[in-house]
Amino acid sequence: MSALTIDNHDRDRAGLTYVYPVLSRRSGGLSVGINLNPNNACNWRCIYCQVPGLTRGSAPVTDIPLLERELKTFLTSVIDGDFYEKFQVPEAQRSIRDIAISGNGEPTSSPVFDQVITAIGRVCMALQPGADVARVLITNGSLISRAAVRLGLAEWGKQGGEIWFKIDSATQSGVRAINDVTLSTNTILGNLAIAADCCSVWIQTCLFNRSDEKIDRNREKQAYVELLQSALDKGVKLQGVLLYGPARPAMQPECAIITPLASDAILAFAEAVREGTGLTVKITP
Repeated sequence: MSALTIDNHDRDRAGLTYVYPVLSRRSGGLSVGINLNPNNACNWRCIYCQVPGLTRGSAPVTDIPLLERELKTFLTSVIDGDFYEKFQVPEAQRSIRDIAISGNGEPTSSPVFDQVITAIGRVCMALQPGADVARVLITNGSLISRAAVRLGLAEWGKQGGEIWFKIDSATQSGVRAINDVTLSTNTILGNLAIAADCCSVWIQTCLFNRSDEKIDRNREKQAYVELLQSALDKGVKLQGVLLYGPARPAMQPECAIITPLASDAILAFAEAVREGTGLTVKITP
């Protein structure tokens, strides 16, 4: 079995439908991924997305018994089995850092999202993977008005789960250019408020250069800070901001125009957020 590395986030690595292992840069160790979009379908099309064959759409109905079996079997192999040896995981990274609902599309598009959250809770209650194992939902937050999503988020909060809420731009033109959707600032703020009422929320933002210069970076930075401050002014509780750059090649048609953002530019963006909002900012280049 080849070694598990931060450069390979293959969802089929463990030979399972929903559960996959990742050595995560941001988590700093083993992340147990849950992919509710094995059909590679998403309601957004972010130009930096690393999912091959991405299509517009939603997650299929999740097979809850199968998900529960896979998660239980996988966690058992990590806690009591030979997982670390089989995947040649370095000693320093031999601990479960989190269980992350992410994958190949928007996870909250699962029609049974609330049942997914309940199933994860049952498995964790039975196996007790560790009090320090975080539970993370990575989402674009656009489907929060759905009943199943709200129920799921409420349960996620009860389990101590947190949300990494994607905001790559705070302008309509930027959202269109980066995420290929139409979304107003008011909608983002409304969805963010609902999320924060249920769970601890971190804002997750991908920073990169694009050679076609369709984005005014200074204007984007100012609008971003203003959006976060507006949320705080409305009483939305935010834990902080997670800034990162693409670690692997994009698989979208725009891949040729995407290049890494210089570290000094990332640091300047982070400092602007700290100064403008007082929020904690973490950087994973």
